[in-house]
Amino acid sequence: MSLVNTVLQSEFPDLSSAPPAADAVPSAQRGEIAVTLPMRHAGVRQVVLRYELQGPADAPVVFVAGGISAHRHVSASGAFAEPGWANALVVTGRTLDPAGHRILAFDYVGADGRLDAPIDTIDQADAIAALLETLEIDRLQAFVGYSYGAMVGLQFAARHPGRLDRLIAVSGAHRPHPYASAWRALQRRAVALGQLQCADAQGLALARQFAMLSYRTPEEFGERFDSAPEIINGRVRCAAEDYLDAAGAQYVARTPVTAYLRLSESIDLHRLDPASVRVPVTVVAVEGDRLVPLADSVALVEGLHDRGQLRVLRSPYGHDAFLKETDRIDLILAAVLRGNGAST
Repeated sequence: MSLVNTVLQSEFPDLSSAPPAADAVPSAQRGEIAVTLPMRHAGVRQVVLRYELQGPADAPVVFVAGGISAHRHVSASGAFAEPGWANALVVTGRTLDPAGHRILAFDYVGADGRLDAPIDTIDQADAIAALLETLEIDRLQAFVGYSYGAMVGLQFAARHPGRLDRLIAVSGAHRPHPYASAWRALQRRAVALGQLQCADAQGLALARQFAMLSYRTPEEFGERFDSAPEIINGRVRCAAEDYLDAAGAQYVARTPVTAYLRLSESIDLHRLDPASVRVPVTVVAVEGDRLVPLADSVALVEGLHDRGQLRVLRSPYGHDAFLKETDRIDLILAAVLRGNGAST
């Protein structure tokens, strides 16, 4: 693999003028690098990797990657005070306290919507290796991946084991389940219908609303939205529709249509032989996860042999448990980063 990296931009904020934050770590930076990336299905492409790195320069590095909606801003800092997508997990007092770790994350290849080509999880893993090389980071203490990030983490562990001590893979397996792929195929069709009607935003919003139903569970919806429907302007409106409308609108505001389509496809392209992974892996599964069934996580651990350990959470939040069950996830992270595998 031939990778040529060029530093395009690095942001080292003037922390003396940054707004104070009680839980913030002042040493945070953002940057961009240009990478020549040999892609599995799209040939050699020039891409830009946008990253954020938070924490002391001499601390062990942990890479954090989330679902296809996640990005480089994981948590608030003195330099970048807005809440991140995993703000409750990467904060003072948690296992991933930025005072004791360097937390590294990036925007996925294709997340800016400029790359309209098939993107494999292998491509994301190789891009991370290129990023580490440019930043002169020899090895990660851990890779914490959730959902799509867990898939990328597995590929990274298989392809670049010399750069990684251990992997925590939450709600992600070695292959997509056919049921989940069918869900995503229908979501992409919703986008396509919107495009045919010159209503891209409406199609993407509908796709996101379908996705929210797959991320959560009937139990949660039963607790939150168990009220009678209303008749508004002669139409019946269910209790959950306000929630779904808000989810769709928020997603459309921050996500290019092409990015959504190509990263959704990337999940379905993902395939990995668990035996190819040569680093310790803690697999975290959630009972009731409709996208990554427990059986797939068990199969992954069995394929990892003595390198894999399984933890199972029971949660009404299904696939989104990583973002909602922060106390329980933090306990697992603490055990793994102490070197005790999956035990707490």
